[in-house]
Amino acid sequence: QVQLVESGGGLVQAGGSLRLSCTPSTRTFTDYLGGWFRQAPGKEREFVAAISATGGRPLYADSKGRFTVSRDNAKNTLYLQMNNLEPDDTAVYHCAARRGIYSAPSRQPTVYDIWGQGTRVTVSS
Repeated sequence: QVQLVESGGGLVQAGGSLRLSCTPSTRTFTDYLGGWFRQAPGKEREFVAAISATGGRPLYADSKGRFTVSRDNAKNTLYLQMNNLEPDDTAVYHCAARRGIYSAPSRQPTVYDIWGQGTRVTVSS
């Protein structure tokens, strides 16, 4: 079973940027659909972005163009570039995956069957 490990979270001031990374702990996941979700304290988990196994068809929640999902399959890594961060972006960010090279990116968390433990992002005002 693939396990996912996120990194890149931290404390940043409003207007700053962070790049989150997600890598599998064991095998490659180049044939996996990849997604990012976040959960703020006291709130439901929400979709952020997703991308197909081949790196195409990115799908976003309404981040006003501030977030970019990408992947480098040569490095076996999924990324989330976050720019112009706002305090409301404060949350634990989780990457998720589902095996399926032809699977379409999805906003639904139930589509994904592998999840990382998350990396915390805190945006100060």
